[in-house]
Amino acid sequence: MKIIGRINIEIYKCATNKKIITDDVVLTENRIHHIIERRGLEFYNKYKPEFKNIIENPDYIFKDIKADTVLASKSVDSDGKNVNIVLRLAVEGDDPCYKNSIITAIKENEKRFLQRLRNGVILYKRVDCEE
Repeated sequence: MKIIGRINIEIYKCATNKKIITDDVVLTENRIHHIIERRGLEFYNKYKPEFKNIIENPDYIFKDIKADTVLASKSVDSDGKNVNIVLRLAVEGDDPCYKNSIITAIKENEKRFLQRLRNGVILYKRVDCEE
C-alpha cells in the first residue's frame, strides 16, 4: 500500500454526509493489478504519474453509484483524453485505519466525457474549468 497523494477534504466533503477521516490516498497492490488487468500496462505506466495530480487537483468530481465513492476527473492529454479516478473515501464509521483508496482508473475520450457532463451528477467543478 502506497500513499500517492492527499485530497483537499474541503472539496471532497460534498460527496458524503459523513466526516472524511483522513486526507491520505492510497493505491494498493491489488488495485494496481486490477488497473493493469483492465486497462493494460501501457495505460498504467502512462497515467500513474498523473494520479496524484488528478486526485489533488481534479477538474470535476462526479457522484458515483456507490456510497462515499466519487470519480475525480481531469483532462491530462493534449489529445482530448480525460482520466477518471474512482476514489473510495474513508469516512466516519469506517475502520479508523482506513485511508481514501483508489479503486480504479478509466480513460475517456471527449465524446464520452461530454456525455458524463450531461448525464452525471457533478459535485465539484474547478473554477477555471470550461464545459
